[in-house]
Amino acid sequence: FASYYGDHMVLQKKPSGAVVWGRGELGAVVTVTLSGASGLIVMEKTAQVKGPSGTWTTVLDPVDQGGPYTLTAEQGLENVTLQDIYFGDVWLCSGQSNMAMTVLQVANASQELAMASRYPYVRIFAAAPARSDVELEDLEQIDLPWSIPTAENLGHGNFTYFSAVCWLLGRSLYEALGSPIGLVEVAWGGTPIEAWSSRRVLQACGLLEDTGRHIWVGKKREGSQRSLWYGACFNLKPALCFAPPLSLALSSSTSPHQHLSGPQTPSVLWNAMIHPLLNMTLRGIAWYQGEANAFLHTDRYNCTFPALIADWRRAFHTGSAGQTEPLLPFGFVQLSTYRRQSADDSFARLRWHQTADLGVVPNARMPSTFMAVAMDLGDEHSPYGSIHPRDKQNVARRLLLGARAVAYGDKDVVFQGPYPTRAVLEVTRGLLNVTYSQELICRQRDAQAFEVCCSSQASPCRWLLAPVVAVGSRTVTLALSGCRALVLGLRYAWAEWPCEYQACPLYNPQGLPAPPFL
Repeated sequence: FASYYGDHMVLQKKPSGAVVWGRGELGAVVTVTLSGASGLIVMEKTAQVKGPSGTWTTVLDPVDQGGPYTLTAEQGLENVTLQDIYFGDVWLCSGQSNMAMTVLQVANASQELAMASRYPYVRIFAAAPARSDVELEDLEQIDLPWSIPTAENLGHGNFTYFSAVCWLLGRSLYEALGSPIGLVEVAWGGTPIEAWSSRRVLQACGLLEDTGRHIWVGKKREGSQRSLWYGACFNLKPALCFAPPLSLALSSSTSPHQHLSGPQTPSVLWNAMIHPLLNMTLRGIAWYQGEANAFLHTDRYNCTFPALIADWRRAFHTGSAGQTEPLLPFGFVQLSTYRRQSADDSFARLRWHQTADLGVVPNARMPSTFMAVAMDLGDEHSPYGSIHPRDKQNVARRLLLGARAVAYGDKDVVFQGPYPTRAVLEVTRGLLNVTYSQELICRQRDAQAFEVCCSSQASPCRWLLAPVVAVGSRTVTLALSGCRALVLGLRYAWAEWPCEYQACPLYNPQGLPAPPFL
């Protein structure tokens, strides 16, 4: 069997068929048998080993959720048997360090780890960080083979395995659905979206011809300690470039800050960590990435991100012989916060680009997606640096709502925060009335979250604060006292650190924050 099939794994349940593949002698016939707990054969498939790399592939008939099953592959006199296999929903979790943060690193970690044994039917698997200049057929290394969760393997170490966001989402999916859940972690800290993108994506977004001119840093893992910082700085004005604390820059490669310096080279993680998994039948993807792109090709993200989603979907659909659905549900976390008083708006721009500049998902450019807003979950005193907030429980809760609504079609779940539907100017009174899509709960009246573009010409914009005068059940009234010219635009929460913990101005009754908009 290929590297990511093993004892204790979860395979995708019906209506999809799970794809199973492996290696054998060229021309040989491999018989794949699925048997129930009593040894009764449930199905038998045969596949021929084909060139050039000597692989065989078969698609199992769709199986109801449950288990345990055994799966045997036989070629001549040789056979391999995998035990304790369940059928359920398989979710892939990918991204950079906020996805790689383990259960050991989150708020209430000891409590979360102690609860591991309550979830024997949520199975976990973690690929090892790897890069390649060519597309690989199988994973080179595995950090954690398919396992039943324990406090040890959920909290193996900092930024190793197992991903807290992935685990907390999977655990709550299990509670919501009652179906076994398989979680596959493929994450590497400090990595830009370009590294996770195939050449097709980079080409579609005009980034291929670019790469020669840019210093894509971080060729060797050891030497790339400061690569993210240099990667962040090479094409920015020095004022926008932030240097790491000295201790961080000088620390050795075995330091806890390793996670800040993943490879920056285009496509190397797609090649080594995603491409090998394409034959896997999936139910959904969860993604937490973008911090690195607040310092690299930020304004291309409105192309690269939707293009990556479309490309991964096409690739997983094709790779699984059509078993992974073409509009594979794709959930992601909108960037949280980093520096409190920063005047830099790259985080705000990136949050906007994460929605393909439409502010809310799913949308026409990003169908079948869902987003967890996290700008109100800042954690200035996180021991892992403020860019790594410890409240991953609320992140997972917000992702779960999106998964239930978008991936599982639960029409009654509210999964988005309130979003403006129109704005009406009362010129004589100097007021702007903004109408929202949902009922509003105002947690912070005097926050300086709204700004208007007050200008006689479209650019450059002069952004002025627009204080909140009144909040109705679905409306916000803003004062335009400072603006004597035309109001050409409105933005909300447009800052790297827009509000205090769970205290942005606007929420809905379900406690979901209104996302930022422009």
